[in-house]
Amino acid sequence: MSNTLESMRGESPPTMGATPTEDAVMPGAAAFRYSPREQARIAALFNLIPERGGTALDIGARDGFLSVRLSQRYETVIACDLEKPASVPPSLAWVVGDAARLPFPDRAFDLVMCVEVLEHIPERLLRRVCAELTRVTRRNLIIGVPYDQDLRLGRTTCATCGGKNPPYGHVNVFNELNLECLFPELRAEKTELVGESQERTNGVSARLYDWAANPYGTYEQDEPCIHCGAKLVRPAQRSLPQRAFAFAATHLQRAQVAVTGRRSNWMHVLYSVDPSR
Repeated sequence: MSNTLESMRGESPPTMGATPTEDAVMPGAAAFRYSPREQARIAALFNLIPERGGTALDIGARDGFLSVRLSQRYETVIACDLEKPASVPPSLAWVVGDAARLPFPDRAFDLVMCVEVLEHIPERLLRRVCAELTRVTRRNLIIGVPYDQDLRLGRTTCATCGGKNPPYGHVNVFNELNLECLFPELRAEKTELVGESQERTNGVSARLYDWAANPYGTYEQDEPCIHCGAKLVRPAQRSLPQRAFAFAATHLQRAQVAVTGRRSNWMHVLYSVDPSR
């Protein structure tokens, strides 16, 4: 294991709710990463993480932003994703790998962190990915996922194939119960719900937005169409009926929000491994 680690060193859209090294990691998304809402979420996440440790693995590391922060607490941090970014901070080792087939031995890491990942995993692979996370964890696993997300809200329509897409490529919805079922061999030590929102929709508004080609969906996302892989592009032109559908959907949704209770946006869970495993 030590050799392995050393080598891997009107009609209007509805309302939708560091260190220098970190800045260098993600210059294009600094405004998002350093927004008060995102900073509060990251702070809540790291409150669950042990203060010190030996080895840590960040699954779905993307640009390494969270991996860099993790390296301030752990002696060795490996960032793992499907692609390697153009620039990797010197505090990290980077491994290109698939979460469904992790290239690491059993119980290799004191901490495994998997944040903003499981909501993107196809249902047919979800249990396999969670089993892999469990397999390589020696002590603790940190999971971060959207909490009870309404996948109809922010839906997009692909201009290429016409398929309907959930926001940001999220294909799974999580709550305390179904997340716990994905990690039967681990013990949930602490669960935190983070953020607040009234963002919800309803079946009628969702259908009307579909008829209107979903003009207010999350087209700024990097994730492509889940059906054909094409880049999602906001509809440039809409017919008069489509505009009418969008108008009705928007006002119906606003009426619902006025009477909807607030809910949390994110769920973070700290799992621990049974020492006898």
